[in-house]
Amino acid sequence: MGIFKDIESNVRGYCRSFPVIFAKAQNATLTDTDGNEYIDFLGGAGTLNYGHNNPLFKEALIEYIQADGLTHGLDMHTEAKEAFLQTFKDVILMPRGMDYKVQFTGPTGTNAVEAALKIARMNTGRQTIVSFTNGFHGVTQGSASVTGNDKYSKANGLPMMGVQFMPFDGYLGDFNTLQYFEKALQDGSSGLGHPAGVIVECIQGEGGLNAASAEWLRGLQDICRRYDMVLIVDDIQAGCGRSGTFFSFEEFGIEPDVITLSKSLGGYGLPMAVVLLKEALDTWKPGEHNGTFRGNNHAFVTARRALECYWKDDQFQKSVQHKAHIIRTRLKEIQAEFGGQMKHKGRGIMQGLEFANGEIAEQITELAFERGLIIETSGSVGQVVKILTPLTIEEEQLQAGLAILASCIGDVMAEQISKAS
Repeated sequence: MGIFKDIESNVRGYCRSFPVIFAKAQNATLTDTDGNEYIDFLGGAGTLNYGHNNPLFKEALIEYIQADGLTHGLDMHTEAKEAFLQTFKDVILMPRGMDYKVQFTGPTGTNAVEAALKIARMNTGRQTIVSFTNGFHGVTQGSASVTGNDKYSKANGLPMMGVQFMPFDGYLGDFNTLQYFEKALQDGSSGLGHPAGVIVECIQGEGGLNAASAEWLRGLQDICRRYDMVLIVDDIQAGCGRSGTFFSFEEFGIEPDVITLSKSLGGYGLPMAVVLLKEALDTWKPGEHNGTFRGNNHAFVTARRALECYWKDDQFQKSVQHKAHIIRTRLKEIQAEFGGQMKHKGRGIMQGLEFANGEIAEQITELAFERGLIIETSGSVGQVVKILTPLTIEEEQLQAGLAILASCIGDVMAEQISKAS
């Protein structure tokens, strides 16, 4: 560990929770340099939906590299990009009746968010973006401004201008928070004004697995249309099948103006990000939002392969939904066992349990690591234990991971009960 402590910045985070050196990985198994194996319930924070070193993608990537295919091409036309775009259109957009332009941004999700915010402001001539409580959209200047947790906004060192936060679905209990949002839009003294757009996650990953209802999302879209605001859905973590469908909003019947995708889009864990935008909003001048690495051709190769292997029919989607049901059933059983001392959160293979505080959740994840399970926390104070395992995890291994998690929760909660008595 010496070299990491000696010269790597204090900003490093995940390695503090999992203090070993990893040597290799396959699907949902990580192996450290001592040969210890761990079940992966972290999945690259949602980047490895198709698992580590997916052999279907590895074969295509090696073949492309050996043929001297372009690695880097800025935004020039390449065969790899052409093939990805055609496959994305044929496999994802057309079957869903979706008509969007595809913008390649810098290869990170936060860069896609930066572009989406610019699109809303550029096309409306207005500045304010509405974001929501507990939302997470990245840590660069613009994306951090629309991120709710002040851990990230404070690190900017500047006032967070051009954003107003509204309560997310369920933030005020049973009260429909959209009523407050619309009231503020109608009231010239509310301080809200007329926003350029709205950015929202259908499932708030880092915010604690808060899942918006269909009715709330449809109501939000209706407000955006009636008040001429651009609706941006950030599907960076919840997209690419994580929710049980390719897009997290598919089953709700909404049609965002702008969609951001990254993380698992590249398939193999390779960096890649895109913005999907309606043609009327594609008012960019050439090069107006660019980046040296917006043409990751290796990612185009593996992303295309992911679409071909997993999304040409509904078999993979059904398998994800089946595993999501297994997770939900087991978490609900754990919840029932402890009589309301925790709350089930999320949907798809993006579920977890919320505890009374972050200390309890952290004890559970630390114990899980000791027992061979890698899992993280989320939420405003880290109070939610979050499952983000690869979607391709074998069912037997999924059950084994859930058994470890259940044992850790049982032991930590027993200790809590003992302390309280």
